[in-house]
Amino acid sequence: MNNNYNKDSILKLLDPLTPDNADLLEALHLIQENFGYLSKEALEIVGEKLSLSVAHVYGSATYYADFRFEPPPETIIGWCSGPACLLKNGIGIRDAMLAVFGTELGQQLDNPSVEISMAQCNGTCEQSPQIWINEKVVGKLSVSKAITIARDIKEGK
Repeated sequence: MNNNYNKDSILKLLDPLTPDNADLLEALHLIQENFGYLSKEALEIVGEKLSLSVAHVYGSATYYADFRFEPPPETIIGWCSGPACLLKNGIGIRDAMLAVFGTELGQQLDNPSVEISMAQCNGTCEQSPQIWINEKVVGKLSVSKAITIARDIKEGK
């Protein structure tokens, strides 16, 4: 992820996009992929670039759950909510990890910077039950293994 979140870097990223070409979602995805989130400034720049109101850009961005409006945490744990994981005690794994962190699903913790969020099945069901740590599959979990992983992350290991 790029840490240089400024108008010039955003405009350079959006350079190939044009107004009236249905480029809004592509613009939002490009910014989030490069910077990790959509800032207020970024939404304003997208509006200028694509000749759209900020309200239109904001409305589109907030419609989709994939977009974030704050910098992402250092560690994102995606809990698989797919049927194979649910059948193999995925809920128990989720609840155990949430208990270790003392948090709720989707709530970002400050120290360490961690978030556990619900994720959709990615087709690696042979690894169920599983989580993703910063998009890397960690599978064939048990509750005790999940607790160990959560404690290690909490302790900065």
